[in-house]
Amino acid sequence: MSRTVLNHTIFWSLTIIVLTIFYGMGMPTYGVAFNVIMMFIPIHMLYFYTAAYWAIPKYLYRRKYLQLALILLGCTLMAGFLFRLLEITVADPYIYRLMLKKDPSFKWHKLDGTFRHQLTKPVYIINALEQSNLVFWVAVSLKFIKMWFEKRQLAVQSELSALKSQIHPHFLFNTLNNLYALTLNQSPQSPAIVLGLSDILRYMLYECNTDNVLLKRDIEVMQHYVTLEKLRYENRLDLNFSITGDTSSQRIPPLLMLPLIENAFKHGTSETIEEAWINIDLCLHNYKLKFKISNSKPIDDTTPAKKTSGNIGLNNVKKRLELLFPYAHHLQVFNEEELFVVILDIDLRQNLVKHENKDTDRR
Repeated sequence: MSRTVLNHTIFWSLTIIVLTIFYGMGMPTYGVAFNVIMMFIPIHMLYFYTAAYWAIPKYLYRRKYLQLALILLGCTLMAGFLFRLLEITVADPYIYRLMLKKDPSFKWHKLDGTFRHQLTKPVYIINALEQSNLVFWVAVSLKFIKMWFEKRQLAVQSELSALKSQIHPHFLFNTLNNLYALTLNQSPQSPAIVLGLSDILRYMLYECNTDNVLLKRDIEVMQHYVTLEKLRYENRLDLNFSITGDTSSQRIPPLLMLPLIENAFKHGTSETIEEAWINIDLCLHNYKLKFKISNSKPIDDTTPAKKTSGNIGLNNVKKRLELLFPYAHHLQVFNEEELFVVILDIDLRQNLVKHENKDTDRR
């Protein structure tokens, strides 16, 4: 069963249950109410599917508003007429017979008069229009909400793809610059750089085309990147990378933390003449990820050009976090005189884009 069919089945089932409970309070039994509701469900379904899956797509999306209004008016009148016709011929006599069994003296003035009189009585026409439209407008409202949500999801996916694509050339540009500097000096480290870069690019090109990747794999790529940079700076860099917690089963959007590490190297270590340091701490506990990275800063790091260039990766991360974890992340940035610190907290279960992190450790 497809998801669409399942959703429709759930909606109509809930509609039947709610209407049965509501109308059952004024009928002999809830079983009678259920039978009566089932008589009218085909009218509700015919009304909804005609309007929502034929009239609205055909005329609303083409901006033919007058034709749409006339067709919806016709559907409304037709549904009200069919509703009232079914009441007179089937539903009301059925209810009346059961009420007489319960109370032989029961009188129901709704059945007074001829068929034509009952069909044209204004109060019952209005009542039929109200009841036939109640379910329809609830269903249509839910459909438009679903359409809005799907459109929003597509917009989020498109923006995330654009942001992710910004990471690739930015990272590649910096790493190739590093490789170029080493090859000019005919450094023996160049082959190791090429091999490491090849693995990272393979990850970016072939493994990052999904919404989420294994956190363990994403960490491996970050470690590869750190290794490449350490080869370049040798003993001039004091680097610590600590990981705590079980990262083997959790999933995370790819390349979410790598730009922060890249910034630490590019705008901290690469611009520091004296010895530099970077500390990276990643901790995972009960689906709560805490990532902290701090780095030393060069003495002259206050020019507007440097501040602007250093914001590319950080702004990218901020935008992706706002789209993926709008209410489940906390990003803190501390730009002090001698160091730069970024602290990121994420609840991996609250990813708005489909994910596979399951809460198997609820307490």
